[in-house]
Amino acid sequence: MKFAVIGLNHETAATSVREKVAFIDTRKIVAINILLDQGIDEVVILSTCNRSEIYIVEYKNKLDEKIDKIKDFYSKFFDINNVKDYLYVKKNKEAIIHLYNVASGLDSIVLGEDQILGQVKEAHEFAMDLGGSKKVLNKLFREAISISKKIKSELKISEHPISISYIGVKFLKKKLSTLKDKNALIIGLGKMGKLTLKYLLEENLNKIYMINRNHQKVIDLSKDYPNVIPIDYYDRYDILREVDILITSTSSPHVIIKANEMEEINSELNILDLAMPKDVDIKIKNHKSIHLYDIDDLKEISYENEKRRADISEEAIEIIQESIDEFMLWLKSIKADPVIEHLNNKSKKIKDETLDYIYKKVELDNRDKKIIDKMLNSALKRLIREPILKLKETDNEDILDEYINSLENLYDISRGD
Repeated sequence: MKFAVIGLNHETAATSVREKVAFIDTRKIVAINILLDQGIDEVVILSTCNRSEIYIVEYKNKLDEKIDKIKDFYSKFFDINNVKDYLYVKKNKEAIIHLYNVASGLDSIVLGEDQILGQVKEAHEFAMDLGGSKKVLNKLFREAISISKKIKSELKISEHPISISYIGVKFLKKKLSTLKDKNALIIGLGKMGKLTLKYLLEENLNKIYMINRNHQKVIDLSKDYPNVIPIDYYDRYDILREVDILITSTSSPHVIIKANEMEEINSELNILDLAMPKDVDIKIKNHKSIHLYDIDDLKEISYENEKRRADISEEAIEIIQESIDEFMLWLKSIKADPVIEHLNNKSKKIKDETLDYIYKKVELDNRDKKIIDKMLNSALKRLIREPILKLKETDNEDILDEYINSLENLYDISRGD
């Protein structure tokens, strides 16, 4: 059983590259089915604003071959020739450690960020529904998610709000000296948009406008937040002339703020684009009155948070290591599952054939049949119990492989008997 993760993140690629290889849900469906058809045994795709990663399991000894397939897949699926220059590959235990670090927020721009755990969980459930995540990745992702919850609970790694939205609001506050009495527009009513609203409300702004393609959702939200002013999506350019700040984080596959629509804006406007792919046309950077920022611009302020949590992350790594050790033991034990299943099936087959012969030769009532069935079943179980226990209790992987090979040869398991 071999593992790998192939992908890119905020450390290996800028947002201009990451947005090109982002998997929206429709792309995930197509991608997972393509990879399964190409012989990838198990697959989960994790795509966020900071990363695009494909986790795979290879049942046989062809991991390098499957890794090459994933690299080629990235190039062809997104039609990007140089994408391989940005991809990293982590194998086996390194890949497992990476997933734990990602799920617990230890691999994020913002250490211990709040959103990533939910994104990992959603990615796993999505793959599971499509048949991409099976026994092995199901176990791995569930353990990683469980341990991440434990880390957040016990170590309070996210005790202070450090989501990308929070860092973004603090970043703008630092740029503008204060957000008090400013006017802001939020576009997007997903998790990031709602968090952005939460943090802006704490900064005593003058007006907060909000836009979502589903206008009714903004109207409903404004009932709970009287300070929120709903604006129709198609009026977005008009309202931009009246605000100091725009924060956008939609799931749109294309830009929703175009450069040619912004030419008449003369007042200073600060835009923070938190979307992936980007919501805002990159050409707007050339506008003399508009300052455009994206996720990569948040690294400096997030570094300050990271320093404060460095000690906590060391404790988190210890908890993660314990869980990984347990997972590796489980992984060793399931190597023997096919042999154990075969031994049990062989035992059942012998029992059924023997009982069939006895019942044909001897007339027995139901009570006697049940007694003989139990006795024969018990005798055959005793015969295979010791080898099964040896397989389950062996910690040494080399010895386990020897046992498995011996039993496969003795019982002709490889030939499907």
